[in-house]
Amino acid sequence: MTGRHTTQTAPQNPRAFRLPDIPEKHPDDMTSFKHLAENGNVGRIKTHLAHPETTIVSGERYICAVPGGPIRYPDLLVAFDADPELYEANNGYVVSFQGKPPELALEIASRHTWRTDVEVKPGFYASLGVREYWRFDETGEFHGARLAGDRLVDGRYHPIVVEEMADGELRGYSEALGLYFCWRQGRLDWYDPSAEDYIPSLESEQQRANTERQLRQQAEERVRQLEAELRQR
Repeated sequence: MTGRHTTQTAPQNPRAFRLPDIPEKHPDDMTSFKHLAENGNVGRIKTHLAHPETTIVSGERYICAVPGGPIRYPDLLVAFDADPELYEANNGYVVSFQGKPPELALEIASRHTWRTDVEVKPGFYASLGVREYWRFDETGEFHGARLAGDRLVDGRYHPIVVEEMADGELRGYSEALGLYFCWRQGRLDWYDPSAEDYIPSLESEQQRANTERQLRQQAEERVRQLEAELRQR
């Protein structure tokens, strides 16, 4: 998404520094909401990556190298071995405060912002040291590709191979996440090669939890029955 500059002076206490809120979004920018928030994708990837005490999965907040430097805001940001509480206090990601750049940034194409995603964001994220930069475009109309990713090598981004599957799905492997980014019939998804399946939805996780609870309750009930039978002997 688009950005601007902040001229705030860096405080002695990093937690006292706060980035501004992002500007009100243009109606054309709501594609990010459609593919990340509305369908629960942010929650899915956050649950899958786990370790919320050291992992930041967020977006639509500014990121900068240092206070007072250029700022932009990605649709999705992932950072490991980071400080989520500091991220909240700063209202965004300050690389100098966190001590490291994020692992990944993702932009969702929109009519209003696609040119910035393609022409400006790569240089900006590379300058911060963001390990991978991904772009998702529902139709391919704006970014020029429905799915694209770059990996940082020696300070420059190099394209990540995106393969087309037999059913038309597109996949590109993210070393940062250990997952495949997927374009599936216009939807953003992630495929876990270790599980040989797509990462679970929030609904499937809830169903799994309910099933485990039912099985546990059945086992506990069976133990009580056996104990009652033993007492009657």
